[in-house]
Amino acid sequence: MTTVQDVVQELYHLTGGRVLLSKSVPKEDHPFVIWKSSGIEGKEVLENPGLVYGDPNRRIQKIAVAMTLSEQDIELAAATGVDAIVAHHPIADGASSGGVTLRNYLDLYDIAVIELHEAFHGLHPGIPFLHGHKVRHADIHYGGKEGNVMYIGTPFSEIKTLGDILDRLDTFMALEEEEMTLEAERGLKGLSSSVTETSLVTRGRIFLGETNTPVQHILHIFPHTGFTPEDLVEAKRSFPEIDTVLASISRVRKDSPLVHQARKLGLNFIIGNCHVLEIYENGLPLAYALEMLLPNLEVVIFREKVTSIPLREMGNSRLREYGERMAANHLVNRVKV
Repeated sequence: MTTVQDVVQELYHLTGGRVLLSKSVPKEDHPFVIWKSSGIEGKEVLENPGLVYGDPNRRIQKIAVAMTLSEQDIELAAATGVDAIVAHHPIADGASSGGVTLRNYLDLYDIAVIELHEAFHGLHPGIPFLHGHKVRHADIHYGGKEGNVMYIGTPFSEIKTLGDILDRLDTFMALEEEEMTLEAERGLKGLSSSVTETSLVTRGRIFLGETNTPVQHILHIFPHTGFTPEDLVEAKRSFPEIDTVLASISRVRKDSPLVHQARKLGLNFIIGNCHVLEIYENGLPLAYALEMLLPNLEVVIFREKVTSIPLREMGNSRLREYGERMAANHLVNRVKV
């Protein structure tokens, strides 16, 4: 029988020792125990790779791999017999548990939770692979900033243009199937074309260059990790051969300082996969690794899908009537106008 600690132990080996084996391990100088803070009062969180909560000796049969823990994951785990959730992103009291304390919520269903995040980054070349290049230089602390990941990559032989990168992503991410799924939902529920879903509305695009623009040397960045225009200048100085900036996980606006700087440097600029697809990029390899290392465990994926729906199309007619009545009779009438 497998225990929660067995999962932690395998994650320790899988990450080359980046995961804490127990809560008693000193954290002060651990390179992957990291405070994440924007300086917003009370909103910082400590990344603590390893078991966040739960009995390490508990016997388990089923685990879920998720990106960001939320009340949806906790409820889905409880309803489907999941004993432990391995979340990629850091877990925080309240924010990861529907506004209530984690301890009360997880104890209610006897679910253990484990987090990885930075401890998992840089362990496999999946994200560059999906974007069509082989990494020849990697830095996960570029410019001395924790988690500021950058790759220098050489395109695969079949990737000759910016358009080839976009076509490859659309195929791997099965975006055509996602479009058909959304269209079927619109038809079934009588929804307008305004209803959309994150993976489709954020699909890859080209900001600088054309679909037939050649690509030979790629700088792959992740803007949300703190990559700045100054970092771009330094990267171009260190790797003068780069001709294309590829931004993925997060994206930038077309008029952003990063795009302006890329134009000054004569670089192409292309947007790849967005953060919502990281469950494929990082979640899927992690889930397969756990299945291989712990064959007695059933492993499932918890995938998040966020849909944008105009207010007047949300829910059925009874729900819409309920929402409007509650707002008019119990909320708006309290506001002095």
